Amino acid sequence: MPDFARIYDVLVVGGGNAALCAAITARRAGASVILCEASPPPLRGGNSRHTRNLRALHPGPTQVLTDSYLEEEYWDDLNRVTGGKTNEDLARMCIRASQHAPDFLASCGVVFQPSLSGTLSLSRTNAFFLGGGKALVNALYREAAKLGIVALTDTEVQHIQVEDGHATEAIISHCGFPQRIRFKALVAACGGFQANRNWLREYWGDAADNFQIRGTPYAQGVVLKDLLAQGVQEVGDPTQFHAVANDARAPMEDGGLAMRLDCVPFSLVVNRNVERFYDEGEDVWPKRYAIWGRLIAQQPDQIALAVTDSKAVMNFLPSVYPPYKANSIAEIAAMAGFDTGKLEQVVAAFNAAVRPGTFKPMVPDDCTTEGLVPPKSHWARRIDTPPYYAYPLRPGITFTFLGLKVNEKARVLMADGKPSANMFASGEIMSGNILGQGYLAGFGMTLGTVFGRLAGEEAARHVRN
Repeated sequence: MPDFARIYDVLVVGGGNAALCAAITARRAGASVILCEASPPPLRGGNSRHTRNLRALHPGPTQVLTDSYLEEEYWDDLNRVTGGKTNEDLARMCIRASQHAPDFLASCGVVFQPSLSGTLSLSRTNAFFLGGGKALVNALYREAAKLGIVALTDTEVQHIQVEDGHATEAIISHCGFPQRIRFKALVAACGGFQANRNWLREYWGDAADNFQIRGTPYAQGVVLKDLLAQGVQEVGDPTQFHAVANDARAPMEDGGLAMRLDCVPFSLVVNRNVERFYDEGEDVWPKRYAIWGRLIAQQPDQIALAVTDSKAVMNFLPSVYPPYKANSIAEIAAMAGFDTGKLEQVVAAFNAAVRPGTFKPMVPDDCTTEGLVPPKSHWARRIDTPPYYAYPLRPGITFTFLGLKVNEKARVLMADGKPSANMFASGEIMSGNILGQGYLAGFGMTLGTVFGRLAGEEAARHVRN
């Protein structure tokens, strides 16, 4: 039984990568730390247990990354996917600090695997965890236990008492029993509100009922809503989120990254009305995969269909559920429940618009369309070689961008613009400071690691002072 009578130096709310990085950093700095994770032990780790990699700056080849990936290119990639809706100072600070993130995680027992080639196109930019996110989470919890951090599971933080920007105690439910925790500094690292359908409906209406929640069902936004109601300044658009094209047959919650479909760049995609609605080949997939969930969320019934043929099926990761497969477009449409005549017309119009080029699946090529609206800018090849394949798509929501505003020290800002006395934030709960829209593969783990370390360091410094 944890000692609820003592006053801890630092309370960390959350149990994923961002929270654990904060807790470990604060403890290594000499602070006493208690961490509260809402989920039961098998599901601990939030969205982090579903991750695979983080994006890291590096000036030259490393044991797990090829070539180099420097600040200006990293910044350009991030700036383009966010459409300029980002805080450049915080973004660049995060980018520069990302160079040290792999070494920090390695010091906590996380093991990385050699760089990958193939359909992901990430060997130069993203370091992959050996064993995936679950292995990362387990390594971080082992390090936390070794350091003497009190890590509680089945423990929901229901309310933070805040007075004049100073947090003093948390009201919690620990294994179903009410308790309170007193502390000197707070790190909020408990994610967004993506699993709270009632909150999502405030912005999306009934469409939210068709959103698949890719990660933890415990991301209810309880602490986020509580702190915003007590004068913490919000940041980010509440309608924006990290969302991907998910297999429409996936579980509605906790399906994880395996439910994502990566066929879009090598397909044509239509909505329920059998109309194309966006350029499938706009850019390489790691820079565009996270816009497709929102695009599908805006379509009728939040459903779409990606159609391709036998030439393309080896160019992307295979799906968990087998695709629809047939020898004609009409058969494919019937299997998916889409209008057969319309789909035949759309495919014929697409094929007529394709202009020949040199197909290069890993980089933007010169295979494009002419006179088609919307165009397909790259990887456009005629869909004419049976068997044909189709994949049903729904929005798979990873995390929301509405969050707590922070400064360069990860300190939470109050509504009047002044820094809070002792509150810090890391990870998805403050992602809106940098991610105004869009997403870059692996950046969520970078954000959590960098700001987790920063929040833990600053929380410990506050306690010492």
